[in-house]
Amino acid sequence: MSGKTYRFVLIPAFLALCLVGCRTGRVPQNLAWPEVSLTAQDRILILAPHPDDETLACGGIIQQAVALGLPVRVAFLTYGDANEWSFALYRERPVLGSTAVEGMGLVRHSEAISATHTLGLQPDQLTFLGYPDFGTLDIWYAHWSASPPFRGLLTRVTAVPYADALRPGALYKGEEILADLTMVLREFRPTKVFLSHPADGNPDHLALYLFTHVALWDLGAELQPTLYPYLVHYAHWPTPRGYHPTDPLPSPPGLEQTNVWQVHPLSAEETDRKFTALQAHRTQYESNTAYLSSFVRRNELFGDFPVIELGASVPLVSDGIANPGPSEELAATERAAFVGVEWRTVQLDGPDLVIALDYSRPLAQGVKASVYIFGYRAGQPFAGMPKLHVQFGEGSHVIYDQQRELPQDALQVDRQPKQVTIHVPLALLGNPQRVMINARTYLSDVPLDLASWRILELATSP
Repeated sequence: MSGKTYRFVLIPAFLALCLVGCRTGRVPQNLAWPEVSLTAQDRILILAPHPDDETLACGGIIQQAVALGLPVRVAFLTYGDANEWSFALYRERPVLGSTAVEGMGLVRHSEAISATHTLGLQPDQLTFLGYPDFGTLDIWYAHWSASPPFRGLLTRVTAVPYADALRPGALYKGEEILADLTMVLREFRPTKVFLSHPADGNPDHLALYLFTHVALWDLGAELQPTLYPYLVHYAHWPTPRGYHPTDPLPSPPGLEQTNVWQVHPLSAEETDRKFTALQAHRTQYESNTAYLSSFVRRNELFGDFPVIELGASVPLVSDGIANPGPSEELAATERAAFVGVEWRTVQLDGPDLVIALDYSRPLAQGVKASVYIFGYRAGQPFAGMPKLHVQFGEGSHVIYDQQRELPQDALQVDRQPKQVTIHVPLALLGNPQRVMINARTYLSDVPLDLASWRILELATSP
């Protein structure tokens, strides 16, 4: 987690809104799900978007792995250097200089060492990649291959600035993040990987999930670890807020049926130690105590959307999660402009992938919607694979492959006031074996709603 980012949903780089999890319904207290089981043969890798995510989501897992004498590694995607200052940047208030921002990253680096030591780990079991806080999803969208590197929102640098990172000087590019994750996976050879969830509202959490999948697909002949995604940013969850160590951590409302969940129970002693470790992330804990304390419960929770095996006549039907409307954290003008978005169907139609979306109402003036469609094919460098972005306005649309605009007839778009259907030639996606899709709505740079990233397996791909 990156500071107060959960509360400040108006950050421009916060492209994937916490509202994705804001779904109506009572949180169930039935935790009769399977337990995560660690064995003597396991090698445990914790992938954390920011310092503190490892403790929030996996503090109990780390303790059990240490108690069993298992090899454990924690890898951090960022140093968490943007923190709450991203909100100040968006509102055009004075912010820290780039040197001071890097200093914030070093503070969080030190906090991570202290927190994980409380959980039983040594500094040599930690790896810091050093990519830009609140920038890695932007890198995923549009900074690959010939595209220029991303520039940090506050550091204003385009490469990893930290001397103790895995690869100081690595450019802020998609292929560099992919190379670092591949290096960590190949060298450590985990049997179980704990990582962020595709319904998480924080952009770095989404990016880490996506980059990790591509790295593991590339390593499929060498490694096939079991994945355990965890949620941190999900609106109106966990409840109740605050320190409730004897309460269960339930699944978020709306995701009970769409995810396959597992739990890891914690003893009272493990819960106490997790709480102590969380407090070692002082910069985060003191600024957001009630929220962060909500993750100190008698269990940890892991789950994921199932991969969709998409045959020629097998549509992916909408998850059936009712859109709750705008978040109370949006300004009045933003709430008034709110447009929700949901998957309706995804299916193959001959040589085309057909994606259909529903809006809660027609796109209003100033509101835009984006659909991202990325293809993956084994043996082809992912950096060079097409990465389509279809951006819709009130009465028009534009098609991009990363930052390069494509002709209007590159794909077929059928629009109705509250629906859109996109026919994407598989050839335009590089004849993929897998496709990753996402949709969102936004007003200027303010995110409104998100349809979670989903992974499609194309059974008929050539």
